[in-house]
Amino acid sequence: MNKRRDKNNFKDQAQRVLEIEARAIQGLIPRLDTTFAQACELCLACTGRVVVTGMGKSGHVGGKIAATLASTGTPAFFVHPGEASHGDLGMITPKDLVVAVSNSGETAEIITILPLLKRSGVVLITLTGKSDSTLAQAATINLDIGVDEEACPLNLSPTASTTAALAMGDAMAVALLESRGFTREDFARSHPGGTLGRRLLLLVGDLMHTGKEVPKISPDTLLAGGLVEMTAKGLGITAVVDANGKLEGVYTDGDLRRSLDNAVDVHTTAMREVMTKNAKTVRPKLLAAEAVRLLEQHKITSLIVVDEDKTVVGALNVHDLFRAGVM
Repeated sequence: MNKRRDKNNFKDQAQRVLEIEARAIQGLIPRLDTTFAQACELCLACTGRVVVTGMGKSGHVGGKIAATLASTGTPAFFVHPGEASHGDLGMITPKDLVVAVSNSGETAEIITILPLLKRSGVVLITLTGKSDSTLAQAATINLDIGVDEEACPLNLSPTASTTAALAMGDAMAVALLESRGFTREDFARSHPGGTLGRRLLLLVGDLMHTGKEVPKISPDTLLAGGLVEMTAKGLGITAVVDANGKLEGVYTDGDLRRSLDNAVDVHTTAMREVMTKNAKTVRPKLLAAEAVRLLEQHKITSLIVVDEDKTVVGALNVHDLFRAGVM
């Protein structure tokens, strides 16, 4: 324990670990045959839930596999095999499919519940490192996740084997995702509290200012009046609208700087003379993430929201998008 370590030794050991684990994942590729495809077909045909189980490190991997499946369109949850023997087995129904993760294929806690699983008629997919093990032999489908060596120098601690199991679980989840036609919007619906959920679910209409909060002015209003309206509403923009509320142009902080550079008299100049015509606008049902793209692409900070008839219905700026977590 008192062995002196060279600083470079940590880097060398880390490199060795990553190389071993990379080889473990690479070694799975030739095993992706019809057996893997059959396992995916069974998951797709399952009318219940995919129940993942595993003990120890394999249990932690199983929990992550279940979470990944659930978030990518395959209803799934994790059951601890030890707890299953004490009542939690009632969580598994004949319509479910069980995925058991065990490198040895001889995990006692899973072997204990194996007869009950078989008796109930559930489909059993196993991820094991030994195809001649008890679990592998009892499985409907066994996926070989065996590795030549662990990254642990003692070849004892589950390292490369758990990496291989995790990678195979990811491969299944993604293959099922593709087969189900799972979309970014579907992913967002299962992650409403995450950044991606906010980016994909929020619409411009959810964030825009409406009613009296929307800065609007007529084309004949003097620039001084337009500046008062723009300042009062605090969005860095005002819409220039006709008598029916339809957009004719916009006036922004950037336009104000240009007006000052050109020595425009704010007390004698009408808005129609200085407004920007054919300005960029958005619709209420546009994704907020798309509005961000427009702001960045055109180097602007605010947008007027119009309906299909070009009637002004709202306005928003970068601060609204920041507060919503979209930017």
